[in-house]
Amino acid sequence: MPGNAAEAEIQGRKRRTLTAFLKEEAAAKGFDICRITHPDAIPQAPERLRQFLADGCHGTMEWLAETEERRSDPRVLWGDVRSITLFGMNYAPEDDPRDVLAKRDRGAISVYARNRDYHDVVKGRLKDIATRFAARAGEDVKVFVDTAPVMEKPLAEKAGIGWQGKHTNLVSREFGSWLFLGSLFTTAELELDEPERDHCGSCRACLDACPTDAFPAPYRIDARRCISYLTIEHKGPIAPEYRPLIGNRIYGCDDCLAACPWNKFARSASEMKLKARNDLREPELSFLLTLDDAAFRTFFSGSPVKRIGRDRFVRNALIAAGNSGEKSLIPVCKLLAADPSPTVRGMAVWALSRLTSTADLADFGRQCEAENDDAVLSEWKMAGVSL
Repeated sequence: MPGNAAEAEIQGRKRRTLTAFLKEEAAAKGFDICRITHPDAIPQAPERLRQFLADGCHGTMEWLAETEERRSDPRVLWGDVRSITLFGMNYAPEDDPRDVLAKRDRGAISVYARNRDYHDVVKGRLKDIATRFAARAGEDVKVFVDTAPVMEKPLAEKAGIGWQGKHTNLVSREFGSWLFLGSLFTTAELELDEPERDHCGSCRACLDACPTDAFPAPYRIDARRCISYLTIEHKGPIAPEYRPLIGNRIYGCDDCLAACPWNKFARSASEMKLKARNDLREPELSFLLTLDDAAFRTFFSGSPVKRIGRDRFVRNALIAAGNSGEKSLIPVCKLLAADPSPTVRGMAVWALSRLTSTADLADFGRQCEAENDDAVLSEWKMAGVSL
């Protein structure tokens, strides 16, 4: 027994030392919060994910279904993991991101995409921490940032970083809705933090803020109705019923995040790479609609916007143009009606149908020499023009 007690004391001291080292490294690398949980902390996750997929709420994000088993259980992803550390980096904006929604000639880009791709910023620093920790601990480590099949938000709740609000996103008492998450899996035994409890109460500000009613119930989201999904993940034409509701949101949507009352405690991001570039705060639609592929790649270099490609992005900008009421955008929309991309051509027709009279659109349609496919022809038909 004395030997067992001594061994337990040695192991306990090692856990405390490694935990303190990890949290010190996190702070030194610019993370605002670091908490630890165990790999068995989210037993409800498999059934919740299974139901989400069965209901079709993932839309065309087939990678969610393909990684279901690994995503549901950290031990399936890596059987040797003993501790999971969650890191949070604050990216809160300096002002309310909804202010730009009233500027109809401008495009609204989600706060997280207004500067460097956070995957690069967060993962680079996590790798540095992992290298130093592995050398210190003599244990194996793996780091993940968003793109891996890790349910970071439920794990972050169990680690005590925050809780999943009614909009399904993480909410923190210190940072509101504005935290990027990353995780470090390790074979080391670490000191665990206490879970955070739900502080939403009777509030439903996030649910009421959603323009497309994407929440069938509190704590449930249907991605197929979500503007972030529609403007980022969804390929091809966006359903006509959602286009007017999208407004001038050209990449993502922050409405449910920005509506959360807990944001009053958040302070703006200190990491310069996460602060908004001036030219991405509220870019002019007239400029965005002129971007060809090369110009698009140059303008959005380093930004996550770049990953959706020029055609999908211009599709979004054309929807914003159609919602703008800006007659000055008619000429560029007419040019885009002859774009090589069918998706772009179709949205150009829709935008013109909102900005011009049916008679003027019909005159233009008769003159239009663009090669159209069935999807584009259906846009002309919906606009009341037969070619």
